[in-house]
Amino acid sequence: MASYFDDHGVNELSENLTSDELPLVMARILLRFGFADDIWLTTMGSDGLGPYPTAKKVIEELPTQIITKEEAEKKNTCSVCLGHLEEDNEVKTLLCKHQFHTKCILPWLEKVNTCPVCREEFATDDPAYEEFRKYKARKKQRDFELDNLHNSMFG
Repeated sequence: MASYFDDHGVNELSENLTSDELPLVMARILLRFGFADDIWLTTMGSDGLGPYPTAKKVIEELPTQIITKEEAEKKNTCSVCLGHLEEDNEVKTLLCKHQFHTKCILPWLEKVNTCPVCREEFATDDPAYEEFRKYKARKKQRDFELDNLHNSMFG
C-alpha cells in the first residue's frame, strides 16, 4: 500500500522543504488558522511590544484653542486628568473631536496612538505597525463583504 503522500502526489515537508521556504509555509499555516494577527502584533514593529506613539506630524497638526467663557460653562472635563476645561485653558482637539488640556494630551500621544476616550487610532511613525493597520482595515473590509455575500445568498 502506498503512502498518503504518494497517493495524493505531494511531497513530505520534512524531506523537501528548504530553510528559505520554511517561513513562507509557517506564515501560510498561521494565516489559514487565524493566528496571523497575534503573531504580527508580537513580532513586528520597532520593539515588537507596542503601544506605539502617535506620529509627530499628527501631533503637530492638532488644532489648539483657548477655552472661552461660554465653553467653560459647559463643564466639560479632560479625560486624562479629570479636571474641568476652564476659561483660558489651552486645549487640543483630536481628530475624533475629543478635547483635552494640551499639557495632558501631549504626553499621552507621545506614548500611545489612540484617543483616551474612544480609542480611535492615529497614524504612527512605525512603518511595520502602519502596514499592520492597513492589513487590519483590509481584513475588516473583506469580512464585511463576505458577510454581505453570505447574507445575500442565504438570507
